[in-house]
Amino acid sequence: MKKRFTDEQIIAMLKEQEAGEKTADLCRRYRISQGTFYKYKSKYGGMHCTARYRAAMSREWNRQTRRGCERWRPRIAS
Repeated sequence: MKKRFTDEQIIAMLKEQEAGEKTADLCRRYRISQGTFYKYKSKYGGMHCTARYRAAMSREWNRQTRRGCERWRPRIAS
């Protein structure tokens, strides 16, 4: 699935709203619905770029760990 905005852009959008910009104006400018905006807010609200980076690295580490475990898991013949 292709994302229209990067995580940094979404965080910047949320910071504009926190600075006092009206939600309706932001949604109009970025051409998103208010529902989408509030979905972004629930996912990225209060997050800074460093926190997003840490979360991404954690997900990547978990993915690699799972992939490593799958290689060594004994296969059961059915």
